[in-house]
Amino acid sequence: MSAARRLLRWSRRFAAVLVSLFALAGAVRLTVPAVPDGPGGEPPGVRRQLAFLRAALDSGAGERAQELFPEGYFFLHALYGLTWVELALREPGEAAVRASALREARWALDRLDGPAGRAPFSPDLTPSYGVFYRGWCNWLRGGVLSLQPPDRRDPGELRRFTDDSAALGRAFAASRSPFLTAYPGRSWPVDSVVAVASLRLHDVLRPPRYAGAVARWLRLTRERLDPGTGLIPHEAEPGTGVPAEVARGSSQSMIQRFLADVDPAFAAQQYARFRERYVVTPLGLGPAVREYPVGMDGPGDVDSGPLPLGVSLSATAVTVGAAQARGDTALAGALAGYGELAGLPVGTPWTKRYAFGLLPIGDAFLAWSKTARPWVSRAGEPPPASVPWWWRAPLLALLTVVGAAPWLPALRRRLTRPRPGGAPAGPAPC
Repeated sequence: MSAARRLLRWSRRFAAVLVSLFALAGAVRLTVPAVPDGPGGEPPGVRRQLAFLRAALDSGAGERAQELFPEGYFFLHALYGLTWVELALREPGEAAVRASALREARWALDRLDGPAGRAPFSPDLTPSYGVFYRGWCNWLRGGVLSLQPPDRRDPGELRRFTDDSAALGRAFAASRSPFLTAYPGRSWPVDSVVAVASLRLHDVLRPPRYAGAVARWLRLTRERLDPGTGLIPHEAEPGTGVPAEVARGSSQSMIQRFLADVDPAFAAQQYARFRERYVVTPLGLGPAVREYPVGMDGPGDVDSGPLPLGVSLSATAVTVGAAQARGDTALAGALAGYGELAGLPVGTPWTKRYAFGLLPIGDAFLAWSKTARPWVSRAGEPPPASVPWWWRAPLLALLTVVGAAPWLPALRRRLTRPRPGGAPAGPAPC
């Protein structure tokens, strides 16, 4: 046998081994639980994800994310801080985790308070810098306060949280619409849901003040649901709140998470509609979340990303958090497990990243989603399971075919190779 043929043969074997190992690794990632079955405990790998994210932020990932979409810098820092808060709330007895969470969440909040954090937003809006900026900052600041004993909370942080909550409360009280503006002339209801959740958090951490404001918001919101789906719309007309766009998965995945802390009963109704119209199993291969409701297609954008078969990868990842907030552990586990397979995670003893770490903002959303738990309300009665116990079977079968395929030609040659006596190899004749 020539050296070239020998090299070709070993190259084929090496490639076959790699394909089989990748398929085996995919099967393992698919079957190992990716999120805890409940509101306690650390999701596997999240602390290593946070280590990767902090290194990425220190090397300018926030600035690079800002080049991709308008809230890139903000979201990357906010989600990093919020994930640390979520992690500490999941492990209340771990003093070291709580200390790290306070330090890192405050670090993220300081950057949101700076010029780079405020840059995309207008100080002329009501409240100043808009409901997106004020709502998310207020939620994170409330999380920082939640990690501190009530009698030892930082006075400056407490005063700022109280003042910002008051500014949000005044803005909602003065508006005919339940959906405040985030940019001049633009209103996305998801931003107001976050802000209202922060007012509910205020009434847990401070003397209750906003029950009436929340009740009014809920009444106005129920009057302005998307008529096609019965869900909170993706975009609304500024000033009136009239739906301007159908409910979409990229915003619903966040709305469902925060709505659980605003009003559990309304959240249960909305979540059931969302799951029925947006959670699908494309090609029968695992659950995923559509950007548009079943039966409707539309263009993707910077929020949804590309939409293969109508599925939004960003909405699918963030719905892990929504499902956990609603106590839908079966769906949360299935979506997170699917992400472990499709997200191409790369891990070391110190860090973990998805998609080879090319888009840290995706890692931030996934880490935040895997640590989700209600902050204000109890999850309530979990919804009926919608994911069958055998959901992994089609994916495992596909991985088995992929892992075995490179060896089939060699197996066929071995079975059909002539024997020394002239008869082909194979089962003995009867």
